[in-house]
Amino acid sequence: MKKPFLNEDFLLQTETAQQLYHEYAKQMPIIDYHSHQIPEQIAQDRQFETITQIWLYGDHYKWRAMRTNGVPERFITGDASDWEKFEKWAETVPQTVRNPLYHWTHLELQRYFGIKELLNKDSARRIFDECNAKLQTPEYSVRNLLRKMNVEVVCTTDDPADSLEYHRAIIESGFDVQILPTFRADKAMSPESAAAYNHYLDKLGEAADVEIRTFSDLENALRLRHDFFASLGCRLSDHGLEQIYAADYTTEEINSIFVKVRGGEELTASEVLQFKSAMLVLLAEMDWEKNWTQQYHLGALRNNNSRMLRQLGPDTGWDSIGDFSQGQALSRFLDRLDGQDKLAKTIIYNLNPADNELIATMIGNFNDGSVAGKVQFGSGWWFLDQKDGMEKQINALSNMGLLSRFVGMLTDSRSFLSYPRHEYFRRILCNLLGNDVENGELPDDMAHLGAIVQNICYNNAKEYFGFEAATATVADASKASFAHS
Repeated sequence: MKKPFLNEDFLLQTETAQQLYHEYAKQMPIIDYHSHQIPEQIAQDRQFETITQIWLYGDHYKWRAMRTNGVPERFITGDASDWEKFEKWAETVPQTVRNPLYHWTHLELQRYFGIKELLNKDSARRIFDECNAKLQTPEYSVRNLLRKMNVEVVCTTDDPADSLEYHRAIIESGFDVQILPTFRADKAMSPESAAAYNHYLDKLGEAADVEIRTFSDLENALRLRHDFFASLGCRLSDHGLEQIYAADYTTEEINSIFVKVRGGEELTASEVLQFKSAMLVLLAEMDWEKNWTQQYHLGALRNNNSRMLRQLGPDTGWDSIGDFSQGQALSRFLDRLDGQDKLAKTIIYNLNPADNELIATMIGNFNDGSVAGKVQFGSGWWFLDQKDGMEKQINALSNMGLLSRFVGMLTDSRSFLSYPRHEYFRRILCNLLGNDVENGELPDDMAHLGAIVQNICYNNAKEYFGFEAATATVADASKASFAHS
């Protein structure tokens, strides 16, 4: 018998899976510990005028699909009206079958707007008008959208030079969802272009009120900003890298390299590698000192289309999975920190599924018993945050580590309509466990499996990141942090 599309048992193939999801997973709050949400929009409690603005602006997943469907750029990132852009997306949706966008699109229409009609060319105008009308009501402000999805914590992604003024404003407003910054210092360790790097150092120095002339000055500026982020509840750092850098270097070499680039000279490839390696260690030690969690997103091959990079800039949908060598450098980096007893809690996100087992076994090398799940294999990321990618990540982690200690899903999104991705993950998780029970591969112990599901969906992350402590820190330090800024 055919099952209805996207019904209450969507992706849940067995009665056990259905029970695990509906009785244990569904009601758990959401901790979105890695996202690209815009704090300004939360601080201002923005009310979007159209579904296009909240759904299509900045969503390069949809942009790639539209381009593949033959939609001209004018209707994607260009000057077409919001209705014209939405209409082109609606025409594209039926062509996305078996792409996660098909599921996400209809999940979001159902969960946020109560619309069960399929989106296509014929339904586009009706759905556009209905969504726009609802978006004008108070229920659909940004803050209420977060509440609607039972979101408890959102961690944004922020540069050390950011003022965090909107995070401060959110705290002052008393908003009941924690909106916390994440320290992403990639620009501080990227000296490939001397001119661009020096421009960034000037900006960082201004934010920290430090004149950056030496590597010691850079370290001082970063520590000041690290402290400032902590005062506003930050508990995590993040890096987006092709691969980990772990070249040998001495303090004298790094000081000399910094003086060279600060003077406007271009570095050699080996000098860049040494500098990046030193910076990764410095930043990791800072995280360890504060008991933060460090995140490493590895494996993206970015900005492949140079023509469109010049036209639209980065992060506009021209990236892909890379095939970088990951194992040896990652091992050396983690071992260096572990050998000094300075390895912080760590999450490794992998973008190439060929490396899943590599990452799943690597984390076991550095889980030392001090913290449950201290080194984590992060959830399916970017091109892999879909059904097949998440199943492969869960299976690799299950086979070679402890799935029960996994800190679960995140959105990695700029869209306030993306939170059904947590539901998507939870259904997939429950289905895998349910199938194992039905096949006799796991005991039919619903209390035990249900507790594991709830831990993965919520409890593990809450304990691992220490968000309750972060709330107290913000409350205690807010006045001081405002004065510092």
